[in-house]
Amino acid sequence: MNWRETLRTAFEAVHAHRMRSILTMLGIVIGIASVILTVGFGQGARQEVQDEINSLGSNLLIVSPGSSTDDSGTRGGFGSATTLTLADANAIADSDVVPDAVSVAPVTSTSLSVVAGDTNWTTTVMGTTTSWLDVRTRTLASGRWFTDSEAENGSKVVVLGSDTASELFSGQSPVGQTVTINGTTLTVIGVLDSSGSSSSGTSEDDMAVMPLSTEAALTGSTSSAVSTIYVECADADVLSAAYQEIDTLLLTRHDIASGDDADFSIATQDSLVDTASSTNETLSVLLTGVAAISLLVGGIGVMNIMLVSVTERIREIGLRKALGATPRVIGQQFLAEASILGLAGGLIGIGIGVIGSWILPLIIDQPVTLSFLATAGALGVSLALGVGFGVYPASRAARLTPIDALRSE
Repeated sequence: MNWRETLRTAFEAVHAHRMRSILTMLGIVIGIASVILTVGFGQGARQEVQDEINSLGSNLLIVSPGSSTDDSGTRGGFGSATTLTLADANAIADSDVVPDAVSVAPVTSTSLSVVAGDTNWTTTVMGTTTSWLDVRTRTLASGRWFTDSEAENGSKVVVLGSDTASELFSGQSPVGQTVTINGTTLTVIGVLDSSGSSSSGTSEDDMAVMPLSTEAALTGSTSSAVSTIYVECADADVLSAAYQEIDTLLLTRHDIASGDDADFSIATQDSLVDTASSTNETLSVLLTGVAAISLLVGGIGVMNIMLVSVTERIREIGLRKALGATPRVIGQQFLAEASILGLAGGLIGIGIGVIGSWILPLIIDQPVTLSFLATAGALGVSLALGVGFGVYPASRAARLTPIDALRSE
């Protein structure tokens, strides 16, 4: 008997016991679908975290002031001091001093009430430079960004975050309309696209952004202190070099001998990416372990059913041997049946996994990214399970002697 005839006989045997075959494949189906969805959840979560981190800015370094201490000795948290200035930002922007910095955007911020007609909303009012939009890799949903001329002249213009615009104008276009902040009337010239992320618990879509000079006049501030300096580097490979250049520069400018006494901090995206990736990998390994157990149970189910099949078909095996079938042919048939069950279970599991990857994001608002490697690997594993757990039943059937098989009741 050739392999074609062996496979035909195996398909007929599987089809003849349809319900038993379906129940046998169920464990493999669940396991394969679990593997695909687990890997998909892990990759989707990793991509979502990566997108949120990238929304903070491409190849970004964030320089923040240190902590402050009041007269009573109470120390504030990081960022509470006023140790960073516009002069620091200008020094970092000097390509001779920090050659790996492409662009720099100093920011001042405060929380103020914004009034539009009869509506008011308290938001973060930020003063910055024209480079902020590129440094933070933000885009505009409508309108425009303020110009260098407007920044130099302290023009009374403002760009709103998408959430801020929605709260103040209830779906109407805010571009060209006016808002009042601290008694000053400003013209809305643009609305930012939603970033879909937050930084340090503050929504990146709830803000009002204007030139530094405009924000200073609006708040009455005469200080040159800034709350944050965003630095965009040439690419990810020079983040570490830029970090060292900025650290050395600020220590020198602030007359600080040791980095342990620094009155500023520099954050990179590397630590965020590493932490997020580590968490996602741990979760993926845990869920994949659960899925692997399901596959193991499914494989044992295949072996169990095939052993039952051998017992039920002893007389058939004896008759075929009496008619000249060799032990090799008998073993091939049972091994082919187990392989068909494993492969069919894998294909059905992949189908369920693909359908689940389309439907689940609509239900739980969590992205699921299909992996070709995981899908191909799952199919290979299902076939291996069928072959691996079918070897013992096949060898047992092949070892039966014709006389003993025909004698059995």
